[in-house]
Amino acid sequence: MAEIGYHASHEQFAPSDLLRWVGLAEQAGFTAAMSSDHLFPWVAAHRRGVGFSYAWLGAALQATALPYGVVSAPGQRYHPTVLAQAAITLAEMYPGRFWLALGSGEWVNEHVTGDPWPDKATRRARLRECVDVIRALWRGETVNHDGHVRLRNARVYSTADHPPPLLAAAVSEDTARWAGGWADGLITINAPTEQMRRVVDAFREGGGDGKPVRLQYHLAWAPTDDQAAGHVQEQWRHAGVDYPLAWELELPEYFDAATTAIQADDLTGAVAIGAEPGWHAERLAECLCLGFDQILLHNVGPNQPEFIEVFGTKVLPQLVEAGPRALR
Repeated sequence: MAEIGYHASHEQFAPSDLLRWVGLAEQAGFTAAMSSDHLFPWVAAHRRGVGFSYAWLGAALQATALPYGVVSAPGQRYHPTVLAQAAITLAEMYPGRFWLALGSGEWVNEHVTGDPWPDKATRRARLRECVDVIRALWRGETVNHDGHVRLRNARVYSTADHPPPLLAAAVSEDTARWAGGWADGLITINAPTEQMRRVVDAFREGGGDGKPVRLQYHLAWAPTDDQAAGHVQEQWRHAGVDYPLAWELELPEYFDAATTAIQADDLTGAVAIGAEPGWHAERLAECLCLGFDQILLHNVGPNQPEFIEVFGTKVLPQLVEAGPRALR
């Protein structure tokens, strides 16, 4: 049976609130969790927090018994040595409870270094170098490397009996197929069912067959459909910015400018919007049919405690009941 987890959205909320809410999620029956990793928010409405994910993850792993994951982008804001040390430290303290996914990043978080923003092909090549570097550091090797990233006598002295799984973050079939050759698993985001199926199939065809596939699932729940749509309009309208533009905008103000005409109705392919818990359970059961071993639920609205309570009592039990049927 797949694990249904809670997503902690640092770009929206204060880290102290997220720490409290992940505890509520565990009590409500969520069996996993995921943290975003942002320096900047997406839009101006996200002004409450943007805490440092790795500091928060240490606290969250201590405060709960849940497994956690995070998606990070090595190579610019994070030197791969720093990221390797951060991840292996968590893995050593909390064996078997932490996974790391890697992506090529977004300019909104990476521009602070002042370095140029490479094109997608270069970012992909840089990411692949970082994968090899991180794994070598986790093996205890001293690494010297001169490529898209540079290391001189780099070594990470913290070790873990079992380094964290290194997943790939992918939203396109092309990236998922490429990642199948090196990643220990895949994480993607919700989209129309056939699109998600193609991404998962591409990962498996590229070498990822038999490896875990996970889903970050964006939704908006509120007591009424209009309230749910309002939460999307205020908090998550940047989901209407298509790729590759979403990777290229530098500041939240630019996302605000790019989304002035976007309405909640334009976002139904990217965010599951609705007030009826049973409807959400049906959509999630469809995702289970694609073979995801974890689905991490991100309610985009500010009503986090209410969402946790309602989904804990009215959605998670339906998924437990539907799970075996959904996977047949």
